[in-house]
Amino acid sequence: MTRIPPHHLTTDRLALRPTSAADAERAFEIQSDWNVTRMLRMASFPPDRADIAQWFADHEREWAAGEAYRFAVELQGRTIGVIDVDEISQGEGELGYWFEPASWGRGYASEAAQAVVNFAFRTVGLSQLLSGHAVDNAASGQVLLKLGFRPLDTVQRESRSRAGTILQRRYFLPASVAPE
Repeated sequence: MTRIPPHHLTTDRLALRPTSAADAERAFEIQSDWNVTRMLRMASFPPDRADIAQWFADHEREWAAGEAYRFAVELQGRTIGVIDVDEISQGEGELGYWFEPASWGRGYASEAAQAVVNFAFRTVGLSQLLSGHAVDNAASGQVLLKLGFRPLDTVQRESRSRAGTILQRRYFLPASVAPE
């Protein structure tokens, strides 16, 4: 696999940079809001500072290995969320994102996601992206549909944050049909 050096991406309003261990505290702040964390399948609530710090400490290694590309999303120098492509295998990856509630409804998720989708297909060379959201998170579904993702199915998944099973709507986006 070709090594992809760390990339900074920009959009009209946002700056995206590779995450680092220094981002763990801000992530802890954002994930301390139940409205954020309940939509994150793999996060715990209340969040665990040590778990978050350990996860962020591994991001540089994941990037270098081509396993995941994680970006801090900044608005006017302040981190408002994280967006990534992970679970990379055999030309596919999974798009995920989360943002602080103050940024919801302003189009930041769509804007950042479009930049990362372009990065995943043009720079990394993936052939398809997958994504999903809890069925009670319609706003996330709207972001994916706006990006051109197509519905795949609805499945039961374990949710660490909710300590139980949720229904997750899943989507796919082939590189061949991705809007630019």
